[in-house]
Amino acid sequence: MTPHSSVTHRSQLVAHPFFFAAAILFVLQVVFGLIIAAQFVWPTFLMDTLPFNFGRASHLNLMTFWLLLGIMGASYYLVADETDTEIFSVPLAWANLVVLLTACAGALSAYWFGHFARGKPFTEAPMPWPLLIALGVVLFLINIFVTLFRAKRRSAITFTLAFGMVGLALVYLLSLPIHRNLTVDYYWWWWIIHLWVEGTWEIIAAAIMAWLLVKLADADRSRLAKWLYAEVALVLFTGIIGIGHHYYWIGTPRYWLLWGALFSAFEPVPIVLMVWDTFAHMKRRHPEPVNNVTWYWLGGSAVGHVVGAGVWGFAMTLPQVNKWTHGTQVTASHGHFAFFGAFAMLVIAAVYYVVPRLRGMERFGQQRAMWSFWLMCIGMLAMVTAFTIAGVVQTYLVRLLGMDFITVRTQYVSFWIFWVWAAGLVVFLPGVLLFLWDFLAGKPADQAPALTPA
Repeated sequence: MTPHSSVTHRSQLVAHPFFFAAAILFVLQVVFGLIIAAQFVWPTFLMDTLPFNFGRASHLNLMTFWLLLGIMGASYYLVADETDTEIFSVPLAWANLVVLLTACAGALSAYWFGHFARGKPFTEAPMPWPLLIALGVVLFLINIFVTLFRAKRRSAITFTLAFGMVGLALVYLLSLPIHRNLTVDYYWWWWIIHLWVEGTWEIIAAAIMAWLLVKLADADRSRLAKWLYAEVALVLFTGIIGIGHHYYWIGTPRYWLLWGALFSAFEPVPIVLMVWDTFAHMKRRHPEPVNNVTWYWLGGSAVGHVVGAGVWGFAMTLPQVNKWTHGTQVTASHGHFAFFGAFAMLVIAAVYYVVPRLRGMERFGQQRAMWSFWLMCIGMLAMVTAFTIAGVVQTYLVRLLGMDFITVRTQYVSFWIFWVWAAGLVVFLPGVLLFLWDFLAGKPADQAPALTPA
């Protein structure tokens, strides 16, 4: 790999191990998803050796880790490219990777032995693993900020990326203190979850998307800069106050019913603006992309932002709806759609652009990569459809008709969860494996010229 790479700066090669670790954790996340799906249908399946709570916690936390590692890998390549300088310290980047992988392994081991910190999803890793996660992010920030400080050239893209990364780190610190009052504890927990997904991660995603647009379509940088700054302003304005739509039922004041609903309506706005500008550039410039697969994943991420995070999210956040659907499978449908559409597809788009260049070629062969794209998209849409319809059935029978929860479970598990959701997951897994195969053994496309080695 290294001798044939075509990177401009040698330190960009450090992105490869980050992408490799992310790809492996992605596969593990899907495997755990298959296991807990089977346990949802057959409750006794592997329950003595792999309890459901362990599988669920592993599934959720692996998602967070692989997306974080993928974003960091893309950032190392992006920052060196945008600043036209070497990353400050490659050994520090390796230390960053090792610390985060150690924290991931430690958290999963803790779950295996039944150790959960307060049992709150995404942040249930017990001490000392949260400290290692924080340390890994700090090492990354040091590397990036020293690189930017020493660089003679900076851009709106690097500024936005750095701003989002600092926000991600600061918000995570809210998970470290222990609050004895459950309402207070969950109050701050929602700050972490909401301002990650609809705050800092959105800002980071906007920066990576803008950079890929520049690389793939030679998009106008000054125009993209305006949208990036608008994205930051709107995300902060709507996201921080819109967090109130998580406060409806945890004992907080009733004014959040109004403020949470009102500002939640504005949260998709910056996403829609970024998507609109993306396709406006594509239509106006009529680009002839060399790397079609990256375009597909980038376009899928744009659509996923609008539909999965925006439409699906807003449809369930109004208090008049949320009072009935809260805690049902409707929530799971939004979670899967938003995370995959908004962030997973963007990281995979970055992988399909960056990794071939790390290996000295313009792109991978397109046929297998397109199979991977369509299998994952079809599988995810099947899972989202199953979760949505199962959630509607669950809401109607439990919340409106007052039927017993366990009795209702039999009404939607047998078909929507067993046949549709599980089938979607079974279709999704081969797509992930094809992506891993492409990553490990991807060959250059027949008509894609090899790049000149640096």
